[in-house]
Amino acid sequence: MLSGIPLNKLTPSPRNVRKHSDATADAELKASIAAVGLLQNLVVRPAPKGRYTVEAGERRRQALTALADDKVLPRDHPVACLVLDADDANAVESSLTENFQRLNMNPADEAQAFATLVAEGARAEDVARRFGLTVRFVEGRLRLANLAPVVFEALATGEITLDLAKAFGATSDREIQARVFGQMSTSYYALNAASIRRMVLSETVRGNDPRARLVGREDYEAAGGRIERELFDDEDSEAWLDVALLEQLATARMEAEARALAEQHGLAWVRPTLDNYANHELTTGLTRLVSEPAPLSDDDVAQLEVLDAAYDEQAAILEDEDSNDDAIAAAEIEIERIDHESRTIRDRPQIIAPELRPQAGMILTLGRDGTPVLQPVFYGEGAPRPDGDDDDGVEAVTEKGAVGPRRSVLSKRLVDELAMQRRDVLSLHVASDPSLALDVLVFTLADADTTDWKNKAASTLRGGVPNGPIIGFEPADAPASAGLAEFRASLDESWRAGENPVARFDLFRSLDDEARASWLGFLVGRTLEASLNLEGDRRIGFIDHLGGIVGIDMARWWRPTAANYFDRVSKQVILDALGDVGGPELSSRFASVKKRDLAMSAERVFAGTTITEVEVRDRALAWVPEVMRFGEQDTADSADIPTDAVDDNGDEAIDAAYADGLDPVPEARAA
Repeated sequence: MLSGIPLNKLTPSPRNVRKHSDATADAELKASIAAVGLLQNLVVRPAPKGRYTVEAGERRRQALTALADDKVLPRDHPVACLVLDADDANAVESSLTENFQRLNMNPADEAQAFATLVAEGARAEDVARRFGLTVRFVEGRLRLANLAPVVFEALATGEITLDLAKAFGATSDREIQARVFGQMSTSYYALNAASIRRMVLSETVRGNDPRARLVGREDYEAAGGRIERELFDDEDSEAWLDVALLEQLATARMEAEARALAEQHGLAWVRPTLDNYANHELTTGLTRLVSEPAPLSDDDVAQLEVLDAAYDEQAAILEDEDSNDDAIAAAEIEIERIDHESRTIRDRPQIIAPELRPQAGMILTLGRDGTPVLQPVFYGEGAPRPDGDDDDGVEAVTEKGAVGPRRSVLSKRLVDELAMQRRDVLSLHVASDPSLALDVLVFTLADADTTDWKNKAASTLRGGVPNGPIIGFEPADAPASAGLAEFRASLDESWRAGENPVARFDLFRSLDDEARASWLGFLVGRTLEASLNLEGDRRIGFIDHLGGIVGIDMARWWRPTAANYFDRVSKQVILDALGDVGGPELSSRFASVKKRDLAMSAERVFAGTTITEVEVRDRALAWVPEVMRFGEQDTADSADIPTDAVDDNGDEAIDAAYADGLDPVPEARAA
């Protein structure tokens, strides 16, 4: 029979079959009871000392107790209960029946219910507060209530999923929604949310659409596709009317291409999309794998050397004032061909470790010209996520972090919120400990070189070597490059012996201050982008500013030679450089010398090996092209920089190193 039993007389039953709950759902239940009261009775059984054990309805009892703790209800609030006999052996069956036979509301039912409340005068905020939901969740359901009736009915009956229903809602035009739904219903091919979204936002497709170019007019018309062309339309501007059919044909074509590419490259999978980028839907749950460009073969290197030499020859024609128009035009065409061939060689495909390839996958996008493009990024599949709801859905996550199909200990939303709050607590403490923060910074940048596919990155910090602008270029006989290589070899890498990031970090922190400081300098230095002191996109003002702060004497680190400079510029540029150090007299002395001989002569002059006046020799040894110099420090921008922030001993340390005949890099670093 039903009885009103005081809340403080109800206790949990050890026989209740529900052992886990969901914090978000519990909050919703608490808000609902506070707003409208308890709508369903509890099932209880008498217990000693006048108490009752709750065999079915424990979540409701906990919600009522929480309201009593909040002083919303009195402790002895009467609760409607169905009382079983004390010797009833079916208590567990009653609990199981109530929990197992429960059916969650369909999103369409929720949408209709919320819409009714709003029609009666409630605001979305009121509905959200009443049921313990977020405003975003309620507004999302209200948008569903405005779908075309045929689409809404399909959602209500389970004919389409919630994601597909949301895709129809990309437009508020119900006629378009209904028309696309009709096209989809007669389709033999299952369309996804992205396809529907494109269809409702575009009633027709132009002939130059990437999907049209992929499928082709012949196959489209053979499948029954219709095309309309106005008087002044051409193949690019004509209208393709059957968007759903085009989507089906394009999707089938991309999936076939994806299967072929996966087999060709030995991949576990290739996911196709009709977008020209890898959208969030495709990459959700995937982990990006580290890859690098395929190495240049000996033949590639040899071919690039040939192309570079040919480029220099054609560039000399363009720079020669005596070249005629035909020669200049031919040189421009040849340079364009050389540049294209060089890019083809240097733009090499990305590769990953061979043992990872059978488990890796890639994304196949559709280029704007209608060509399938395999994106040069490798992904590994993480734990699969079930079809989600709004951001406030109740995707289940266990305390160990595994995603599951049922509600478990914590909802996905709660897990994310708690993770962000925990992150902020740690961030505050790291921010208050500069020494630890510096170690984390340096270690994270250094550990990025460690091959570790099992552990997720702990930080967004990245500090790899910048790409380009020329892949594979390594300067010959460059003191700075040799110094960097020696610096890199001197770094203490004993910490890499750790099996995981935690062990490696502890080993890294055990290094002495000098060893960790060396890593810091190396890692920051290797992130700097290539730039020159000249107008155009190769100039980076901050790089010049850094060079001005350090006070670099470029002539000590780079000398012009025939190979790295003089063979690559016009004859007039060489003569101007000679004029800079020796005046018109030195320049005119070499005016009649042929270009190749002039380059070798200039190399000797600027290396100080040519017999000439002492003043000319000193100026030659100090000369570098203006584009190689670092700009002067901007006094306006650096007025607030304390003078002790600049190391005034850098040049002296380098001078001492040279005087002793030593490599200046270690000395400069020690300074």
